[in-house]
This record gives sequence, C-alpha cells and structure tokens, in this order.
Amino acid sequence: MTEELWYKNAIIYSLDLETFMDVNGDGVGDFEGLARRLDYLHAMGIDTVWLAPFQPTPNKDNGYDIKDYYGVDPRHGSSGNFVEFMHQANKRGIKVIIDLVVNHTSDQHPWFKEARSHEDSKYRDWYIWSKERPSDWNEGMVFPGVQEETWTYDEKAKSYYFHRFYSFQPDLNIENPAVREEICRIMGFWLELGVAGFRVDAVPFILETTAPGKATPEMRFEYLREMRRFLQWRRGDAILLGEANVLPEDSKAYFGHEGSGIQLMFNFYVNQYMFYALATGDIGPLQEALEETRVEFPISQWAHFLRNHDELDLGRLTEEQRQKVFARFGPEEHMQLYERGIRRRLLPMLGNRPQTEMAYSLMFSLPGTPVIRYGDEIGMGDDLSLEERKAVRTPMQWSDDKQAGFSTADKLVHPVIDKGPYAYRHINVENQRREPDSLLNWMTTLIRLRQECTEIGWGDWQLIDTDDANVLGMHYSWQGSSLLIFHNFDEKAHEIVINLKSEKETKLIDLMVKYTSEADAKGRHHITLDAYGYRWFRAGDLSHLMKKG
Repeated sequence: MTEELWYKNAIIYSLDLETFMDVNGDGVGDFEGLARRLDYLHAMGIDTVWLAPFQPTPNKDNGYDIKDYYGVDPRHGSSGNFVEFMHQANKRGIKVIIDLVVNHTSDQHPWFKEARSHEDSKYRDWYIWSKERPSDWNEGMVFPGVQEETWTYDEKAKSYYFHRFYSFQPDLNIENPAVREEICRIMGFWLELGVAGFRVDAVPFILETTAPGKATPEMRFEYLREMRRFLQWRRGDAILLGEANVLPEDSKAYFGHEGSGIQLMFNFYVNQYMFYALATGDIGPLQEALEETRVEFPISQWAHFLRNHDELDLGRLTEEQRQKVFARFGPEEHMQLYERGIRRRLLPMLGNRPQTEMAYSLMFSLPGTPVIRYGDEIGMGDDLSLEERKAVRTPMQWSDDKQAGFSTADKLVHPVIDKGPYAYRHINVENQRREPDSLLNWMTTLIRLRQECTEIGWGDWQLIDTDDANVLGMHYSWQGSSLLIFHNFDEKAHEIVINLKSEKETKLIDLMVKYTSEADAKGRHHITLDAYGYRWFRAGDLSHLMKKG
C-alpha cells in the first residue's frame, strides 16, 4: 500500500522546459538540457519532476495552447529526446508528471480548424458554439483586465465559440463522449512512455457544463471519476494532481468518495492565508484554513506550495486581508495582476533570508506534499518589466557565465535577470554550491529532513495551542513516532511554554540543530524561537496538548 502511495512523501519540483537548460544553443530550453541537470535535482533530494506543457504549440500562452497532444514541440527536441530523458530520470529514481491541458486546445489545433470549417464536421461538437451572441459573452473571464470576453465570433464558422481563457484557446466540449475518450487516449499515450501521472490544468472548468446564457452550470464529477478509473487501469500507482482553486467545502467532491477522484490537489486556500500570516504575523486565519481543509480519507492529500508559474492568487481573502498582503508584498500597481494577485517571486516579496527560510520550513511542514518552483531554491528574483506572468518565468540561473549558463544564444526565450541584487552574477547555482550557508544548501538539508519525517505524509495531525498569536504549532503522530513543529511569524523572538504532563514526554530532540529540550520540574518546556524562527522536534505522544476544535 505505501509503495503505491508514493506521492504521500514526495518532493515535487516544478519547472518549465523552455527556461530550464538549453543545450543546442537556440535560446530555448530542451529535453537534452533537462536530462543533463537531473544529477543536480537528484543531489538536492528531488524525487518528482512536474513538467509544464512541452507539446507542439503556437506558444501564445507559455505552451498552454496545445496544437498536438501526441508530440514534442521541435523547440524542445524530439519524442526520442523525451524517451531518453525518461530513461535518465528512471535511472535516478525520479518520477515525472506532466501537464494535462484538456480544458481547451489552441485555435491552431487540427480539431478546431476542422470544426470551424463546416457545421457537419465530425469535430464541430468537440467545441462549444452559439449562433447568436450569448447574453454572458463578456462574463467569467479568467484574466480580468486583460481578457475582454468568453465568447468570440468566428467568421469562418459563422458562430460564437466559448473560451474560458484567451480567445486563441477554444474550450473543448467535455460533455461529448468522444472528447472524453480522446482525453483517456492522451493519458494512455504518455503513461506508456513512463510518466507517473498528470497535473490536471483548470479542473473545475473541465467538469463544468457550459451553455450560452445565464444557465447555472452543473459540475460533472463523474468525468473526474472516469479519468481516475482509466488511470488506475493503465498504471496502478499513477496520480492526478489537480489545479482547482475552490472553497474547502467543495474540495471533498474533487477528492471523491473514499478517494475515488484526484489523489492530490493544490491547496490554494491555505496558500492565500499562509501569505496573509507572512504579511501580518497573525496566524489565526491560517489555523482556521488548515482545519477547514482537513482531509478525511487517507489516500487523498493536499499539495502545498509557496509560488508557482502564475500570479499569487489572493481572491479568497477578504478585501481588507488582500489589501494588507498587497501593502506588504506588492505595494506598487505593476507588481499586481488580474485585480487579485501578485506577480513576484518569493524572495523579492519577502525581502529577507530569515523569513524566506521560515516560509519554506512552514510549507514543508504542512499536512501534504511540498512543491518547489524552479529557482526558488537559490532565491531567484523576478523581472517586472516583462508582461503579466512572464515576470516569474525567467531562465534558470546556473552560473555567472554569459546568459547565466542557461544558453550560449544571444537572444533567449525570456531575458535572464542581469541587473540588481537578483542578477545571475550574484544569484546562481554554481556560487551557492560552494557556500556552506547558501540557500541552496539549506534547502537541500530541509528536503532531506522532510523525507525523514514520514509522519507528515502519513500521520494524523493537530494544531498545538501555543498560547501565542504569532507562533504556529503542529503535531504529527504515526506508528508510535511523533513530531512537533513550531514557526514564529513575528519579526521579534518569542518564547513559548508547553506543559508536558506525562513522564514519557520529558525530552524534545531538535532535528535541525544539536539541542535537546528537557522538561523542568513542573513538566514544562521553554522553547525559544528567533525572529522568523522555526524548530522541528521529535517526541512521544502529546495528544493532551492538541488544540480542541
């Protein structure tokens, strides 16, 4: 059972092929380059790589506009290069999950070209059409302020087509059984080539029925169960990692009854309250968010993250909470995006190493699977001169050589960061490998620690009442072993006092430094946390300390 649920204690590394490593010198990252960097990932302790879309694409939306689901974009190499990369990853014990982008295709996909050519096309019903302009033609945009409509008129088809995202990304009609069969065929193709699962893009929109006008959409969760069933038939240990920014009460339907839906889902809800706590020091809303997203069925699990390839979405916060996060992490208008988020990388937002360490320690200690964004392990910066989300999609900074060691080309897919404190001459892998106290070496140690703490992936968890509004305490127990983890969200040091009333809990062993806390005569532990401090301890059963819900 535990071998099949490998994702419970996996460390996922998210990267975009085009900005990771370029070997052939054309300015765009490729599979050959990624294959050469697998030893770097392996040495860091990464055991799972999540690849952004790499299939053939016009590339108007970072590859999320796919025109062929069964190939590799020539910019990244060939299908042969992909298979060779998979072979090298398997040799190192690194699993690979890839994006499954089936809410929409590119408007250059042969299916859409054929669909718009005439009404009798077999692909006409693979997309969503309306002869008249729907009353809700300019509602429901994913990118407000940039996107102006969700129904666009096509001259050739003489009809409006629906697109939840940009107009060059027409939505597939998932209600059509032929479309769902094709989605399974796509999954089956890549599973045969060795992938360990899929990060499913825009899950709610895949399940949502769509019709012109104001009709209330219906969520068809049976489609998710179909996908899961097919996945298990083809490869028993393969997973679906869902992108679904939904409210806690809605998440149970995505995980499914007794784990019949997706196994892993990004916890956007906790992510937003995590940044509220980082901005204000107030842990109350984060504690509530953790309790609200508690998962009951052991097969299901959250994936936690700090930053990803999109904006930091703050849409679930209240207006007052959102403004506090904006004020602290994105005070200038050009740092914000889509009226709801921040388009910055982690270290520039937080602005200091101690809080960055604390944030990553926190994320790794939450109940779920940690996901790291490429470059965050060295503290890469952002380029706010680039439009929209491209600000956080700059090339990986490998060395202080030309173009950060990413490529020998003069012109790159995105420019490297070459100015300011986050320029590649200051921030790069090569330098940090040689510095014992570098962020890279600290992250490697944290990854190793998380892999040793299987209680987080498998165990039961509770919040510990620290009697301190700035200190979050977590407790995990699994097979007679337990962890206590504390994080101080304040810029000042704090001391917490915990009363351990059982003789079995007189000793707490620090897992990060050589230190053991011995209880005093009254059974109390006095634990000091530096400004933005964090402590990981092993101890016995401390169930009497648990915060009562």
